[in-house]
Amino acid sequence: MSTLKLLKYILFVFNLLFWFCGCCILGFGIYFLIHNSFGVLFHDLPFLTLGNVLVIVGSIIMVVAFLGCMGSIKENKCLLMSFFVLLLIILLAEVTLAILLFVYEHKLNNYVLQGLNDSIQRYNSDNSTKVAWDSIQSIFHCCGINGTSDWMSGPPASCPQDPQVKGCYMKLQMWFYSNFLYIGIITICVCVIQVLGMSFSLTLNCQIDKTSQALGL
Repeated sequence: MSTLKLLKYILFVFNLLFWFCGCCILGFGIYFLIHNSFGVLFHDLPFLTLGNVLVIVGSIIMVVAFLGCMGSIKENKCLLMSFFVLLLIILLAEVTLAILLFVYEHKLNNYVLQGLNDSIQRYNSDNSTKVAWDSIQSIFHCCGINGTSDWMSGPPASCPQDPQVKGCYMKLQMWFYSNFLYIGIITICVCVIQVLGMSFSLTLNCQIDKTSQALGL
């Protein structure tokens, strides 16, 4: 019984923290959707905006964490197994995505460059694209894809007034490669946390069975 209580409260606190994180992410996503402060960068994927991504991620975290919280505190085997299955699906999806990104890296780069070139052409005709580029260039202090030469009619006001300014795509690539180690560590930590959550839910599930048998239920 003491082991069951310990596992129950560890899993509950573990998921409660994640539920609050999910609430925060969802809140930021709704804020960005309402204010539309980042616009649409890729017109082939109009749903791929910062607000939409944060809303989806926040909602998934909240649902999974809620199942973990309720399953642990109520000692409900059905909810615990649902929590385990969802975590397993998310983990498999992450591993599959990582493999696909690694295998199709060159094609993905070409697709992104093509989408960015297309969006630059729409800068003066589409307000949502203008908002997206202005936000990116202001936040990351960059200009165009590879530099100011990408803007045929001259760089917009959101570009830094620096002749040596780098392109946004180049700058983001440089940032990614310079922080690759930290990104890898964070990714591994997230996967370890998911595996721990799955292990706790299975262990608690088994412990519930053992306790029920011991009590003759």
